[in-house]
Amino acid sequence: MAHRQPILLIDSPSLYFRAYFGIPESAAKTGDGQPVNAVRGFLDMLAQLVRTRRPDRMICALDHDWRPAWRVELLPSYKAHRVAPEGGEVVPDTLSPQVPMILEVLDALGIPAVGATGYEADDVLGTLAVIQPGPVEVVSGDRDLFQLVDDAHPVRLLYVGRGVAKLDDCDDAAVRTRYGVPADRYADFAALRGDPSDGLPGVAGVGEKTAARLIDRYGGLDGILAALDDPRSGFAPGLRAKLDAARDYLAVAPKVVRVATDVPLPELDPALPASPADPDRLLELAQRWNLAGSCRRLVDALAGDRS
Repeated sequence: MAHRQPILLIDSPSLYFRAYFGIPESAAKTGDGQPVNAVRGFLDMLAQLVRTRRPDRMICALDHDWRPAWRVELLPSYKAHRVAPEGGEVVPDTLSPQVPMILEVLDALGIPAVGATGYEADDVLGTLAVIQPGPVEVVSGDRDLFQLVDDAHPVRLLYVGRGVAKLDDCDDAAVRTRYGVPADRYADFAALRGDPSDGLPGVAGVGEKTAARLIDRYGGLDGILAALDDPRSGFAPGLRAKLDAARDYLAVAPKVVRVATDVPLPELDPALPASPADPDRLLELAQRWNLAGSCRRLVDALAGDRS
């Protein structure tokens, strides 16, 4: 089925972490003092996205496994610095209780939220971007999702690095301008450059410019590694030595960085509701958690003209 309007695929952890750190706890609490800053901020982000992007469909992706074992097996350093002493991810104590609140409000609204065992939200987004009819707009502050951009489908990344009010609306040309590589080579680029926030060491001495230049010349990591074995390939001796020393890392890093696009997901109805699925429950939740303003703004946005 063809659509004129986009589906919004929401990187929920990216947005609720941003909301949590963007709104002081003191500014958003329940009557008994429980912080709801992440909930309030997340709902306000969704309201603004619905108003400004005018989607006809929406799905919120969840992290059911923030550090999948299959990625750690390939690269043990993957997100290792974010593991709490008792196991699990380091998450602020006052954020964790707000995630179930967000899910309850989404359910009352009738907006689907989905995750998958053994996969991150990125992988859910990657799969949905492939299987959902376009146009697709992925909303995230995660740079790894630049790899999902695909002008043919089409899939765009609405990058929230500067906040939802200042989205960077990225197609393939925007990715090339930003990083010097096409979107379908972003995973190779990220593997070469590295990403400390994910525990990806990269190749020592290879930054963004060198990584982009290598990909432009050799087409991608496969071409770069093949050229390493060709004495006529023109590598500077120092760069050849650095890449050669990183062969084992480069053999696995792209598999870690690449977003899965074949995650098993349940059947979903992504149609954006014009009114809450359960208005009485939504009203009760809004009153209980002091979310009346945010819920009203999102309900008003859903009821607005999105044609």
